[in-house]
This record gives sequence, C-alpha cells and structure tokens, in this order.
Amino acid sequence: MRPLRPLALVGAGLLLGAALGMGYFLGVPEAAVTRPAEPPAPGAALVPIVGAPAPDFSLAAIDGVRYTLSELRGQVVVLNFWATWCNPCRIEMPMLQARYERDRENGLIVLGVNFDEPAADVGVFGQELEISFPLLLDPGAVVQRLYRVRGYPSTFVVDREGKLVAEHIGLMNESQLDEYLAQAGLLP
Repeated sequence: MRPLRPLALVGAGLLLGAALGMGYFLGVPEAAVTRPAEPPAPGAALVPIVGAPAPDFSLAAIDGVRYTLSELRGQVVVLNFWATWCNPCRIEMPMLQARYERDRENGLIVLGVNFDEPAADVGVFGQELEISFPLLLDPGAVVQRLYRVRGYPSTFVVDREGKLVAEHIGLMNESQLDEYLAQAGLLP
C-alpha cells in the first residue's frame, strides 16, 4: 500500500474541517427543539421583537423543575442568558439575585438560561454566587438561538401579559434594570 501524499492529507483535512464547520453553523436538528406545550398565541413573535409577545419555550432548571414562559403570565420575567465562563455574567448575577429577593413578592421572576453547559457546572456556579432564582439548562442552546443571543450576558424583560418590553446585550447596571422593570410595570 502506498503512503498518502501530503496533498491528499491536506485535502482530507479541509473536507473534515468543512464538515465540522457545517455542523457547527447548522446546529441542532429541528427535531431536538423544545416546543411550547400549546401552539403560539395569535400574533406571537417567532423571534424576539420588543413590543410583541415573547417567543415561548420550556426548559428544565438544575433542580428538575420545568419552566414554560407562557405559564408565567401575570409575573414580570427577566430572562438572563449567561455562561459560567462569562466574567460579565459573574459580575451581573449578584445584582439580579438581589433584585429577585427584593421584588419576587411583587411578581418578579428571574430565569437564568445557561449556555448549554453541564448541570454540575451550572450548579457549582449557582452555589458559588448563592443564586436562588431558577437556573435553566438549554441543551443544544436551542432557546439561545430562538432569542438570537449574540453575546453574554443578554437580558430580556417580559411584562405580565407576556410581551417583550426590553432587550439588553452585555453587562447591565441597576439603573438600566430599574428602567426595564418600570417599562414592564413592576416599578413605579
């Protein structure tokens, strides 16, 4: 048997790289997408559009409890997309935790949607920062794609009727959060 020529090795490497790249960009098959329990409401957005109903989803938290966005109507929901390796996320999380503790009796829920990391890693992160709001697992980053997350952290605020009232990309400060919660009707 003749040894492979260097040009053949380069060609094989290019083909393998192209196949892996296509897999990365095409993502998870449509069959793996988590669907809402019910069909979307009339007029519901399939992508996040401020002023439109927030795209629905259902994900499990690290404790196994399942959260479906449409079932949280009547509460103001802060969706925070984050990752354990994200330093700005680590800085922002204590502020979200403090706000959750302060306003949950007024109808605020914070959902931390993690970027496709193992439950054990998410749990350790939550324990380190003493997070008590639900930390959701997003296998395959399906909901991240649904919300078109372009950077971490990214935060979306949903009002009591299920309408998306704010989108914030990057590290958020308290005054920005106050403004978004006021838009959602939580703060005066």
